Amino acid sequence: MSTATIRDVARRAAVSVASASRALNNHASVTPATRQRVIEAARALDYVPHLGARSLSRGRSNTIGVVLPDLFGEFFSEIIRGIDYAAHRRGLQLLLSNMHGSADETELAIRAMRGRVDGLLVMSPQVDAEFLGRNLPKGLPAIVMNAAASDGTHPTIAIDNIAGAREAVAHLVSQGCIRIAHVTGPRGNADADSRRAGFRSAIAELLGPEAGIEIEGDFSEASGIDAARRILAQNPRVDGVFAANDMMAVACMATLAEGSMRAPDDVAIIGFDGVPIAQYVTPALSTMALNLADLGERALEKLVAITQSEEPVEATTEMLKPELVIRASSHRRHA
Repeated sequence: MSTATIRDVARRAAVSVASASRALNNHASVTPATRQRVIEAARALDYVPHLGARSLSRGRSNTIGVVLPDLFGEFFSEIIRGIDYAAHRRGLQLLLSNMHGSADETELAIRAMRGRVDGLLVMSPQVDAEFLGRNLPKGLPAIVMNAAASDGTHPTIAIDNIAGAREAVAHLVSQGCIRIAHVTGPRGNADADSRRAGFRSAIAELLGPEAGIEIEGDFSEASGIDAARRILAQNPRVDGVFAANDMMAVACMATLAEGSMRAPDDVAIIGFDGVPIAQYVTPALSTMALNLADLGERALEKLVAITQSEEPVEATTEMLKPELVIRASSHRRHA
């Protein structure tokens, strides 16, 4: 026996396909009598929208889709913690998907969510507005986090990476640093590219462009170790390091210490993100901190508000400014 489709449901209920869809999604424009007729037809045909086991009486799955570049590491676990906290409080379930930093896998992950969730939270700093506009399902509420640009349709929550990077460099300069290395994130990643731009801007303004060097990284601990080895071998005059995330900063700091460049006196070091582990390493890591759990919670709450509203969605952008947290890794008492 073939699987029932929305067209089968519409035919049995003697309504249009659009009306059947609106009825199953609890749209306000559908009369109670029509909604009931469509629901009864769907039950009789054992119709399930796509692969999702929706509650036909409510037209909702009570599930939120979360698509992230990765599920590994403190950065993403903290975001998920905040999303989960807010979802649990509202009796919602989460469906998580990992895109592994690939645009192709992002598309597949989003497609896999269709028909299974009431809304989407998508964090994809590798893709642009055109990609989002093409792949985010029409009519499905979505919040975009840290995309390269807004698609002009979906609300966005983004980090003010440029301002954060500039403040990180200014802090190092205030501690007496005159030769600063930036361990970058991967090219093409919106966060990494913006932090690189902020670094260049601040270096040029405060010290002159010749005072900064860039060492390619990819947000991993391994690239932090490699960056430290390059500094030890090729750039002994470096007295400040701004890493594009905390994990690279921690790995870089430990490796530099093995080579007798100790923070903060030999080299002042600051990271970005504010992951919990940063405060427990020795010396404790200075960072441009984000409340990552709060970011996840706010994104979930914003999405729920959209799913419950019948008003048109405004493609607003909420910009989060990182907070400078000064710890032992960069604080020179004599500065």
